[in-house]
Amino acid sequence: MLEEFKKFAMRGNVIDLAVGFIMGGAFGAIVTSLVNDIIMPPIGLILGGVDFKGLFIDLSGQGFKTLEAAKAASAPTINYGVFINTIINFVIVAFALFLLIRAVNQLTAKPPAPAAPTTKECPFCFSTIPIKATRCPHCTSQL
Repeated sequence: MLEEFKKFAMRGNVIDLAVGFIMGGAFGAIVTSLVNDIIMPPIGLILGGVDFKGLFIDLSGQGFKTLEAAKAASAPTINYGVFINTIINFVIVAFALFLLIRAVNQLTAKPPAPAAPTTKECPFCFSTIPIKATRCPHCTSQL
């Protein structure tokens, strides 16, 4: 059983999957930083200095000024600003993957279309004859 597992783990597909998973995690961290550090600050500035990460609804009714203060007091909150950041993060990742898959699909060679047949089989003697033949040269049957 150990030998069988070793064969399975060392197959190319499993190793490719592992590399893809690790690269996906690293790519996710890059996109998260892009959203949080590059994209959201200008959007927040355009919308009047709003920091999306700090937008929340305090369900305890105690009127916390910041999300950090509410979390420190263990107050229940709905963190819709973090959710907005997560949605933007997802859209960017999905778009980047779409572009990547589109590029890979364009680069992969498509199999050539099969050539039109030039011969056919005689239904009487089963010999190979030209496709335009009207009489079999082997058995002289009318086709």
